This record gives sequence, structure tokens and C-alpha cells, in this order.
Amino acid sequence: MSIKTRFAPSPTGYLHIGGARTALFSWLYARKHGGKFVLRIEDTDLERSTQESVNAILEGMTWLGLEYDEGPFYQTHHFDRYKEIIQQLLAQGDAYYCSCSKERLEQLREEQMANKEKPRYDGHCRDNPQNPAPQECVVRFRNPIEGAVVINDLVKGNIVIQNKELDDLIIARSDGSPTYNLTVVVDDMDMKISHVVRGDDHINNTPRQINILKALKADLPLYAHLPMILGSDGARLSKRHGAVSVMQYRDDGFLPEALLNYLVRLGWSHGDQEVFSVDEMIEHFVLENVNVSASTFNPEKLLWLNHHYIMNSEPAHVAHHLSWHIGNLGIDPTEGPALVEVVKAQRERCKTLVEMAAASIYFYKDFVEYDEKAAKNNFKPGTDKVLQRLLNEFEKTEVWNGTQLHQIVLDVAEAMELKLGKVAQPLRVAVCGSGVSPAIDITLSLLGREKTLVRIKRAIEYIENLTQG
Repeated sequence: MSIKTRFAPSPTGYLHIGGARTALFSWLYARKHGGKFVLRIEDTDLERSTQESVNAILEGMTWLGLEYDEGPFYQTHHFDRYKEIIQQLLAQGDAYYCSCSKERLEQLREEQMANKEKPRYDGHCRDNPQNPAPQECVVRFRNPIEGAVVINDLVKGNIVIQNKELDDLIIARSDGSPTYNLTVVVDDMDMKISHVVRGDDHINNTPRQINILKALKADLPLYAHLPMILGSDGARLSKRHGAVSVMQYRDDGFLPEALLNYLVRLGWSHGDQEVFSVDEMIEHFVLENVNVSASTFNPEKLLWLNHHYIMNSEPAHVAHHLSWHIGNLGIDPTEGPALVEVVKAQRERCKTLVEMAAASIYFYKDFVEYDEKAAKNNFKPGTDKVLQRLLNEFEKTEVWNGTQLHQIVLDVAEAMELKLGKVAQPLRVAVCGSGVSPAIDITLSLLGREKTLVRIKRAIEYIENLTQG
């Protein structure tokens, strides 16, 4: 079998976590089996579909690295094909015109609910030869009454739906526009999709779509319905749980591979392994190993994974993504140390790239004021003399590297009979504005000679003014 999967989002919003996981699982299955992965934009909801949403989906797919082999295809470009299939079904007797008014259908629904029956179309026009002109009607699919639909679901196992439980769904509205269940069937058939991987909220649609495919004498794809993702409180994942746009995770400082790793473990496992490279995901991914039960979204686990990738990825790769966040702070990274070196210096203490960018501003831009607590604890009377001694030694050195700078700090502490912290910490506040930075030798090395000397002089003046005041 030639493997072909698809991701088919509706452009009525952003690419969210659930959609991204569906795309990832579809992509992994195609990659594992040497197949093709298709991106299809299901934009037939003309009132809600927007180009902004299309752009958000494409941007999210690109950031995650889920490249598609075909597409993006847009359903709005295929209306002629859908109309052709609708006419075919009508001609075959597998569809019919329905003239039931909204009022009749609403009354029918109320009566069925009052009788504790499942609300469904009663087939009033199914065999009525006296239908008005087609332009006043919807078109319904003539669903089989006898027998059952068996879904050989790769995740959930066999699902059996009796045909008598399905009503005659609308496949074309009164304005002639096709409905979701019709367009999906036609596209999956025409694109020769072999495996439909999607959320289990589509299970109710699947038997209807299978019956339409059978009416068209089309090959049936295999289905894999993924369980939903829940928040920590057991409710369906929503914005308050973190079900935001995939691109929000980029904005919040997550690496794409960290999010991919987290998503692949939402409902799938390979032994006890937690960390997967993309190649490992492809190698080990099996749809049959997807959990049947729902998964719980855990932001702390995602944050842990992100820190793992910041720590263990190539610094140049992390720096590539960090540059975007540095730019968002109005910083030109050419006006300071190489971002690769900043990553090496900061990655142990920073769990996100937003943290890393914010913690690295002082390498590139002068700070306006000192952290109040850090200055109070470290800029005490006499500290200016320590900084002056350091300044004198730094001005004399011709070698500006971590080893030499560290030795100068040690020598000054020894000469002034002070503990190392009584020298290094005031120096850190002087050059960084706060009491937190990488090791002082690394910090000074990254800052460079000019910035370091200027900032020490400013701190000396600041302390002298405090003393005089």
C-alpha cells in the first residue's frame, strides 16, 4: 500500500496544541513508512475562514518543521468537483432533494426530545417524488437503513455503528454549497489518502463518510482516531490550560523540538523513554501504540523538556532561535558578544529563551539603574575602593579572557584580605546591574573590556555619591 496521510485544519483560528499533535502523528506515520504527507485547508466555512488563520497554520507548521509533500490545497478551489459528485450521487439514487422547512425540522426535534428519542431527520422527503425546484432544497445523502458500518480503528479497535442509528445527512445546502462530510470524502478519495489520522471528536462523522465512500465505490482509508487532550482538572483543554496558538509557545521561549517531543508523548509512548529526537520519533512511532484514553496536558513537563533541549542542543541551534527574542527586545546582537557564547553562558539557569533574552540584555545595552536589593547588599561603604582596585588591574591587563580576568579577581581579593564573594559580587552588580549572572570571569569576558571599565567607573561614582549623601 502507498501510504498517504493528511492534516486538514479549518482556518477559523490558530493552530492549537490538539491540531499540532494530529499533524505530528500524521506526519510521523507518513515519514516512517516512506509515504507522503498532505496539507489541506478546509476553508468551506466562508463566514468564519480567514486568511489570517491560514497564515497562522502555515507559520505554525513551518516553525514545528512539519514539512508537507503536497499542498496546501484549499477546498474552496474544488467547488466544481464537489458539485459533480453531488450530481453523481443524485443520479445514482444515493442522494435526494429535501424541501423540509426549518420550522418542520425544529418541531420534529422538539417532539423527538420530548419522547426521549435521539434527534434525527425522519426521512420525510426520502421517497417523496413531488419535490419542488432543486434551488429551494437541500440535498441529503440516502444513508443505508440495514446493516452496520465497521470501523477498523488503528487506535480504538473495531467500532460498530448500526446504519439505523444514522440519519440522512445534508451534503449540499440550499445555496448549492457542499457540507463538511461531503467535501472531506471527495478530497480523501481524490487525493488517495490511505490513512486518516484525526481527533476522536470525528468518530461520529466517520460511519457517515464511509457510507458515502461506499456509494462512490471508492477505496476506504484506514482510520486512527486520537483521544482528546485534557487539562490538569480533567476538563477538555482550553485557553486557561494553555491551549493557545502553537506560535504562542515560540513567543514564550520554547524550542520547536521541545514542543514536538512533548506532543509526541501526549498519548503515545515507547517504553519509558521521555526524550526523543525527531529521527527517533520517526523510527519508533506506531499508531497502534497510541493510548486509547485521553491525555493530560502538563505545562511543568513541557517546561522541563524545554530546559533539557536548551541545555543539550547545539548552542548554534539555540542561538538561532534566541536571536528572534533578542530582536524583540530592541537589541542588535552585533552590538555585543556572539549569541552562541551567550547561550553557553546562560543555558543552565534559563528554562526558556524569553528568560535567556531578558537575562542577557546587559551584555548588549547599558542598564538604567541597579537592582535595588542587589545594590543595597553589595554597594556598601568601602566597596568603591574594591572596585577601584579591580579597575586599576583591569586597565593594566593586555589579555582579556576568562582565565586572566578570574586571576585578577582572585589576586585583588587576596591583596585586600577579602573573601572572593566580597569582591566578585559587588563587581557583578557593577557590570550587570543585578546580583545574578554567569560566573564572573565568563560575564566579564562576554561584556568586553570597554563595557566593563565604563560600568565599573560608574559604580564607583554611584557608591561615592551614596557615601557623601
